[in-house]
Amino acid sequence: MQKELYIIASPIGNLGDISLRALEVLKSIDILFCEDTRVTRKLLDHYEIKVKTISLHQHSSDEKIIKLLNENKKMGYITDAGTPGISDPGNKVVQIVSEQNVQVIPIPGACAVISGLSVSGMPTDKFLFLGFIPHKGKTKIFNQIKDSKITTAFYESPHRILKTLEELKSFVDDRQIVVCRELTKKFESIYRGTVSEVIEQVKDKQKGEFVVIIRGTSNS
Repeated sequence: MQKELYIIASPIGNLGDISLRALEVLKSIDILFCEDTRVTRKLLDHYEIKVKTISLHQHSSDEKIIKLLNENKKMGYITDAGTPGISDPGNKVVQIVSEQNVQVIPIPGACAVISGLSVSGMPTDKFLFLGFIPHKGKTKIFNQIKDSKITTAFYESPHRILKTLEELKSFVDDRQIVVCRELTKKFESIYRGTVSEVIEQVKDKQKGEFVVIIRGTSNS
């Protein structure tokens, strides 16, 4: 039997985000590799799933990953929230695994940027995703957003969201943006307008993770 590694999308907020197929896979695998076993344990306990878990992430050594592959046949990999590899750990594991003749199987599900884009009302036949905005080199990225003809999306943390929006304002003028906060969670909120208008809506609601979506120059 060929060894298998399932790349499992986890909830981004609401535990109901998980797919039926993902639950079936979680019940059938021999071991589950996790970004953080404590976070994943909450999900497993909620659905009463008993499976051995072990921490595995971008900083795990190649030797550790290969050793775990040699010791198990049917495996899963899950991150704390969303789809592994999409601004989340997972790429390194998949690369090493694919070189070891292990079948890699995607188990699709929740993804914050896709969820945000789906409710943005902006063109999404093409889009630019920038992940988390880095602390350094922001001007170059903001210029990239300014010049982008297509819809652009990025993630931002609660303690940086206002500063980022304030800095972004001078680059995109009155172009329309959408900011999604706490997607699929209890206090999910979606703010729409110009950057200045959204700043007013967000300034007293800075808790949670954010998805920022900006209309492109060709569809403004």
